[in-house]
Amino acid sequence: MRRTDPLIVGGGPAGSAAAIALALGGASPLLIERHAEPRDTVCGGFLGWDALAALQRLGMDPWALGAQPIRSVRIIAGHRVIERPLPALAAGLSRHTLDRALLERTAALGVEIRRGVAVRRIEGDMLHLADSQTLIAEAIFLATGKHALRGSPREDVPRETRLGLRSTLPDCPDLAGWIELHLIDGGYVGLLRQEDGRINLSLSIAADRLSRAGGTPDALMTMLADEAPRLAERVGGAADWTAVAAVPYGWRARTTAPGLFRLGDQAAVIASVVGDGIAIALASGRAAAGAWLQGGAAAAPAFQRGFAARAHRPIAIAELARTAAERPRIAAAVLAILQIPGMVGAVARLTRIGP
Repeated sequence: MRRTDPLIVGGGPAGSAAAIALALGGASPLLIERHAEPRDTVCGGFLGWDALAALQRLGMDPWALGAQPIRSVRIIAGHRVIERPLPALAAGLSRHTLDRALLERTAALGVEIRRGVAVRRIEGDMLHLADSQTLIAEAIFLATGKHALRGSPREDVPRETRLGLRSTLPDCPDLAGWIELHLIDGGYVGLLRQEDGRINLSLSIAADRLSRAGGTPDALMTMLADEAPRLAERVGGAADWTAVAAVPYGWRARTTAPGLFRLGDQAAVIASVVGDGIAIALASGRAAAGAWLQGGAAAAPAFQRGFAARAHRPIAIAELARTAAERPRIAAAVLAILQIPGMVGAVARLTRIGP
């Protein structure tokens, strides 16, 4: 049994941000990551201007990692298309590149990182690992993404959740500088160019639509051909699908126990149709680290309430946008509104969490 303080569970953007901020503040955290090597995940790829600012505050240069600039958004619903500039420069960067760089930055600051170590469950201040070890920590930073950790479930999760799917496509020159959003019945698809030249495809969909299509992503894409013809043209080369189930868009952690700081998707889950989950991950990691450095483990409940309040407006507006995007009749009206000059930028700014 080992005692450590503080302890971070999860080596994605939220966990790494917390570790970096803690180390810069003079702490010596331990970070546990269940995967031996960074990998792409279903969510991620888009870095908004607030995420870029947060990375810079952590001592990171996303452009040096090959991040692809994104200046405009193209929104497509059936045969309707609108194109608008974003209010500020954004970027496309794969999660495996971002996560690797963040962990390298974390290690360079002297943080101990244990990779390939899975946590079986949490009990108060104890973490039980899959290898039968037990760690005791006065402060635990929970950054396990959309995966709930046994013994620390989310409370008040909405009944209606979404299925997330991800794949990559061959390079498409006319996506350079763009993020492209395809609105479909029961979901949406985002396309952007990442640093290796491939196109990142992220899809959020109601689970019953996948079931009706036969249960496979390829079958779903075939079913969507008539509904989203321009998407069908893009997706011909999709491969290596990955998935995550029960994505609780709109959820926020409003309470927590002393010593348990919830970060990233364990703190708030924003719809990616207009929101930026990476920005929330980075912001929550930095904020939680700051709270611990000032108030120790006892600061966790106040941090959680404060971050939930901070995320309220961006998530509420993102939920309105998601609800409209997933309903074709409403989406058509929304596209008409978004053609008003400055409207896309206004929505984008209102759904930012800030660095």
